Amino acid sequence: MDTSKHTLSTLFEQLGIPSDQASIEDFITRHSPLPSEIAVQDAPFWSESQSLFLEEGLEDDSDWAEIIDELDAQLRH
Repeated sequence: MDTSKHTLSTLFEQLGIPSDQASIEDFITRHSPLPSEIAVQDAPFWSESQSLFLEEGLEDDSDWAEIIDELDAQLRH
């Protein structure tokens, strides 16, 4: 079992999108602000598999949930 602490970089890697700091900042800037009525996993910019990963991570309260919540908060600004 992977017990390492996840970061935004490792989350982006898991999602298959560029995970360097500049790419993460650009992604957040391009997709913010995410309207409050849209759940982060339902945002239109995710592929089906990315959305499913985020949804499962949150529903299962997996070790990814905390960093998914962090991404969600950053997308709301």
